[in-house]
Amino acid sequence: MSAAAADRFANHLALEDGTTRLNYAELFQQARTFGAALGSVGVEPGDRVGIWAFNSAQWVIALLGISMSGAVLVPINTRFKGREAADLLWRTRAKALVTMTDFLGTDYVAMLGGTDVPLPDLNTIIVASGDVPPQADSWDRFLGRATDAERVAVERRWMHLGPDDLSDILFTSGTTGQPKGVLMTHGRTLCVATDWVEMTGLCAEDRYLMVNPYFHMFGLKAGILACLASGATMLPEAVFDIDRILARVGTDEVTVLPGPPTLYQAMLDHPARDTFKLSSLRVAVTGAADIPVELIRRVDDELPFSTIITGYGLTEAGTAVATMPGDDVETIATTVGRPRPGFELRIVNDGHDMPAGEPGEVVLRGGSVMAGYLNDPEATAVTLSPEGWLRTGDIGVVDGANNLRIVGRLKDMFIVGGFNAYPAEIENSLLRHPDIAQAAVIGIPDERLGEVGMAFVVTRSGAGSVPDLVEWCRDQMANYKVPRVVEVVDELPINATGKVVKDTLRERAARGHVDSAT
Repeated sequence: MSAAAADRFANHLALEDGTTRLNYAELFQQARTFGAALGSVGVEPGDRVGIWAFNSAQWVIALLGISMSGAVLVPINTRFKGREAADLLWRTRAKALVTMTDFLGTDYVAMLGGTDVPLPDLNTIIVASGDVPPQADSWDRFLGRATDAERVAVERRWMHLGPDDLSDILFTSGTTGQPKGVLMTHGRTLCVATDWVEMTGLCAEDRYLMVNPYFHMFGLKAGILACLASGATMLPEAVFDIDRILARVGTDEVTVLPGPPTLYQAMLDHPARDTFKLSSLRVAVTGAADIPVELIRRVDDELPFSTIITGYGLTEAGTAVATMPGDDVETIATTVGRPRPGFELRIVNDGHDMPAGEPGEVVLRGGSVMAGYLNDPEATAVTLSPEGWLRTGDIGVVDGANNLRIVGRLKDMFIVGGFNAYPAEIENSLLRHPDIAQAAVIGIPDERLGEVGMAFVVTRSGAGSVPDLVEWCRDQMANYKVPRVVEVVDELPINATGKVVKDTLRERAARGHVDSAT
C-alpha cells in the first residue's frame, strides 16, 4: 500500500507529528529504509516484528517497513506490563521489537527485562523514543544499518507479497482469559482499510486526528491503512487528553475524528467547549455495544460533524456492519447499521436462524474475516466454521430494515427467573437517568431467581448514591431487567480501547464490595 500511496499522493502531506512532516514519497522512502534495516539484522519474510509504543511517526514508518520486508506485525497494547508483552513476543517468536523507554514514565525495555519469560528469538530491540540501553539500538542507529543491497531486497520482497501472505497478528483485548492472536493476511487487511474509506468518504483533503491506539484494529486498519488508501493526512495522538484534542482540532484543522463513545462524551461535557474552534470537523465514527442513544443525539445537535457513523467491528473481522451517511439520527443512535458490502449476517440461536426482532448470536461471513487464531486450532474450530462463518459471541437483533442492534455478549447475558437479560439494553436505559453518566451491568447469583442484575454507575453530580434508582428503573423497564443492587463508583474499569472490563466488576462483586446500594 505504501508504494501505491507514494505513486498516487507523492507530494501530499502524509503525516505530521510534532516537528516531523513527511509527504507520501518521503514516508515511503523512510519505510523502505526501515525494511532494509530489518533485513540487515536477519529478519526474513514471515518473521514476526513487535511494536510496543504509543502513536507516533515512528510507529507508522515501522509498520510500513515491516510490511514491505515481508515480515508480520505484532502490535502490543501500551497498557501491558512486562510479562504480558513478553508472553506475546514469546508466543509469536518475534525477532525484533520497536519500543520506547519514556512513555508516561514507563521504560518498556526495563519492564521486559524484569520478567522470567525466555525470548530466545528476540535479537533486535529498537528504541524509538527515550534513553537507549546497551542491549538496544537507537532509532537512527538502526536505520543506519540499511544497505543498498537490502533496499533492493526489500523491493523484491514486497513485489512477491500476495493477498494470502500473513500481514499481522493482532491480539484480542483479553478482557476475559488469555488474549488470542488473530491471523490476518494482506488481502483481508486491505479489505478493511479500503471499505472504511468507502464507508466514510475519507479523501486526500482530510486531516485525521488519530486518537485510537495503533495497536488496535481501529487505529491500525481504519486509521493508518485507511489514510494510505485515501491520501489523507495522519495526525498521531499519543495519549487521550481532551484539552489537547480540542485544541488540536482548531490548530490542525482536523476534519476526521473517530473514537470510542467516551471521546465524544468528553467533548460534549467539556466546560470550555465553546472556546475551541471545532468548525472543521466533518466525520465522526464510533462503535460499541453500549453507545448511549442520547450521546449520538447530542453529537448531532451540538457538534459540527456532517457525517456521523456508528459501526460494529471486531479484531477477527474488521468493520462488518455500519450505518451510512444519510441515515437518520434514530438509526445511528439505536443501531449499528447494515452489513458492509461483501458481508453476510445471520442471527442464530441453538443452530437456527432467527427472524427479525428475535435475539441470537451474531454470525458473520466476509472477505476480511480472519484466517484463524495463532497456534490454537481448537479455538479456531469453535469460532470459525469450515464455510467461513464467524461466531462473534455478541447477541444481536435485526429489525425489518436489516439494521443490527447489539444487545450484549453471550458471556455477559444472565438469566433472571427464566428470562434472558442483556446488559447493554439495561445500561442504555440507566443512561437515560439525569444523574447517570456511565453504567455497567453484570449478573450476580440470587437464591430465588438464579441471577439478578447489579449495576455499577458513575454519577454526573459526583454524589455517592442515587436515591430511588431501583424504583426509577421499575418505571423504565420490565421487572426482570431491573438491577437489584446498585454501586456508585468514581470510574469504571476500562481497557486501552475504551471497553469496560467486566471481569474486574465481577471480581469486585464477588468480594462483596457494595459501597452504595439502592
